[in-house]
Amino acid sequence: MQAARLESAVPVGTDPRAHARTLSRLHDAAVAGARTPGRRVPGAPRPVIEDSWRRVQTSGLDPDGHGSAPEPLGREDLEARREASGFLPALQTLRGGLVSIADEALHIMVVVDAGGRILWRDGSSAVRRRADGLGFVEGAAWDEGAVGTNAIGTALVARRPVQVYSAEHYVRSHHSWTCAAAPVHDPRTGRLLGVVDVSGPAATVHASTLALVDAVARLAEQRLHTEHQAELVRLRAVAAPMLARIEGRALVTDRHGWLAAAAGVAPVDRVLLPDKVDDERTWLPSFGPCRLEPVPGGWLVRIEDGAPAGAPATTTVVLDVRGTRQWRLVIDGPSGAWEQSLSPRHAELLLLLAAHPEGRTASELAHDLFADSARTVTVRAELSRLRRNLGGVLDHKPYRFAEWVDLDIRWPRRPQDLLAFSSSPGVRRLRAARADGAAEGAADEG
Repeated sequence: MQAARLESAVPVGTDPRAHARTLSRLHDAAVAGARTPGRRVPGAPRPVIEDSWRRVQTSGLDPDGHGSAPEPLGREDLEARREASGFLPALQTLRGGLVSIADEALHIMVVVDAGGRILWRDGSSAVRRRADGLGFVEGAAWDEGAVGTNAIGTALVARRPVQVYSAEHYVRSHHSWTCAAAPVHDPRTGRLLGVVDVSGPAATVHASTLALVDAVARLAEQRLHTEHQAELVRLRAVAAPMLARIEGRALVTDRHGWLAAAAGVAPVDRVLLPDKVDDERTWLPSFGPCRLEPVPGGWLVRIEDGAPAGAPATTTVVLDVRGTRQWRLVIDGPSGAWEQSLSPRHAELLLLLAAHPEGRTASELAHDLFADSARTVTVRAELSRLRRNLGGVLDHKPYRFAEWVDLDIRWPRRPQDLLAFSSSPGVRRLRAARADGAAEGAADEG
């Protein structure tokens, strides 16, 4: 998981009203088709805003309207999304940390799912009435595709805390607002659940709002982690007597692969299970052929004795980075197929390794990810997790995909959609290279 980077929308020491006028001029120029600067210069939009404006412009959203935003969800559909969101165990933490503060500061607190739908809204009644006029209501879609650049939609793409002020919003009717949003992840899987946001009139902008929202989001994740630990304790009570009756190597995990108990196997924190289990027999990179049997709250994993662990002799690996919010790794070999969602950090690392088949050192990957060759400890820790879960698919010294792997990368259609959340220098270079290639291809066709 990337460390949160908190950047105030209004530079320290800057008059917010003067800054709003500067932003308005930049917005007008961008909407008119002027090329905004690609490097940081005085008066340039922040990179997170510039990237968002480009995405929104490519989508054709009208800055003077809401475009083709879908209708708000009906009550029944909204309740179903609330139940499926994963937010419910942490909802009281979010409300307790933000609602009273938002109310006093003339703001509203909003909880949004990973699809950009507003699930809950609370806070100042006066601000809620103003929000009603924008369609900023429960059940509404508030992703970038629906309403352009805004803290909620942009945080969903960037996967980090974002504050958006005044004319940084792409749609002009939002210029009188300021908002700060932070993502909330499921600690069991790393999956993005959505964001929590605080929004209000632009005149109420404050540098500390983003830090507050981010802190409460982290508290919510801790609450979800505590809930998960309690689930594992309950599962262990079921697993222990079950494993005592089984001969051979076996494990009991929860539905997400977190270990509850093991017999004949060195304990690990987590077993990376396939996202979909269509057959009781499967192949896991860490253990080889296994049988999966459902148990209350998880899986019994029986490791077939005599079967070699690690990857099969001939293997196709598909790295699918076409999605905007989800990326997948598919391993297909003689023993069967295996598929798993990737965290943002692991998607970055695997893409960088795929782009450098000759291999990368920890120092080179640290420079690719952080523009800092000294940050090798973080890189080695993440790659250790990947190699433990993927068996022999990844080699080291240098880090690379194994020579016998037939690697296939599934690229997004638009270069700017390539891991759009990532600000890593290496990923930015890959985006630029693919954009240049697309431009050359278009010129040749012309």
